[in-house]
Amino acid sequence: MEVFSFHLMPYAYLDLDYGKAHKSPWVTYPNSNFDPARGHELYNRYLDELEFSEAVGFDGLCINEHHQNAYGLMPSPVVMAAALARRTRTAKLAILGNAFNLREHPLTLAEEHAMLDCITGGRLITGMVRGIGMEYFSLGANPTLSHERFHEAHDLVIQAWTRPGPFAFEGKHYHFEYVNVWPRPYQKPHPPIWIPSLGSGETIAWASHPSRKYTYVQTFSPYKAVLRFLKAYREAALHHGYTATPRQIAWCAPIYVAETDARARDEAAVHAENFFNRFLSFTREMGMPPGYMTLPSMKNLMRHKSSLKNDHTIDSLIGEEVILCGSPDTVRRKLIQYHKDVDFGTLVLMPQFGTLPHDLTMRSIALIGHEILPALKPLGLRAAAAE
Repeated sequence: MEVFSFHLMPYAYLDLDYGKAHKSPWVTYPNSNFDPARGHELYNRYLDELEFSEAVGFDGLCINEHHQNAYGLMPSPVVMAAALARRTRTAKLAILGNAFNLREHPLTLAEEHAMLDCITGGRLITGMVRGIGMEYFSLGANPTLSHERFHEAHDLVIQAWTRPGPFAFEGKHYHFEYVNVWPRPYQKPHPPIWIPSLGSGETIAWASHPSRKYTYVQTFSPYKAVLRFLKAYREAALHHGYTATPRQIAWCAPIYVAETDARARDEAAVHAENFFNRFLSFTREMGMPPGYMTLPSMKNLMRHKSSLKNDHTIDSLIGEEVILCGSPDTVRRKLIQYHKDVDFGTLVLMPQFGTLPHDLTMRSIALIGHEILPALKPLGLRAAAAE
């Protein structure tokens, strides 16, 4: 198994009483609440936390894209990957992910990803996402075109990376007389592609198609929902006529580890509750604008995504297994059991969330690296060798 360290880079100084004047810290929360001096501190602190993750044994580092919010300060994950590219040596760099379809010119991202792949000697993983509902308000995009723009942008980028240029690309949304990307990716035919998702049925069917077989990453969900969605991916693969490998299955979850279960719970409590109840709070109309999801996918998501509620306690988060929290022994034991249940090939852990301070984050990362990773990495090696 490969284990990655994921960072959202939240604005940890968010006024947690914002609800008195604003509905959400997304899209319309005034940027006058952002202090650039604190932003300078946070960006460099967060890069330190990711670099430390490599030092303690994580196989890769993940960053992602969000716009106009306090939840994640990375409108350009490419910038963060570039900052990490020369400060790391072995860790893979996973952009989890970029919304190519939200750009009028996806080739600029194709070029930047190819640059990163060359700089790192093939350590880049490209994550492709449609972008969550709020991004469509932030960037003035039409959510009803979400799927078709995503598919077309994907096809354009894959061709740009694999076909000799120059050539013309004429689609419904993207028109280029000359597609001739310089540089080309270091990895052949192109960097691995991951597809993070909340659990959209259309996304699962598309990612598992035999022409793609992309790694599907199930994001923040109660463990019962993780089981259901990852099973849906495997069933989709069987429907396509093949058996999905563990390499195609990934799970992303917040984590906090301390010396004892009680200490982990007490230290994580306020920060986990802040994250799920304050940072991850958005209005339904912005989170799920009309046309963004099909009705069946929306019903399925709402049925299984209790993490979208905003009344969590640390006990409910631990009880529903949305967050991994406890001593090294407890978390190690749970993850080994989860692997037996799901047989995922990649685990994406998020050691920092919301207002969790630097010292607690670093101590948790160290405990994960020294006490948990050695037991996880051998899992599935035999199956992976047979793939």
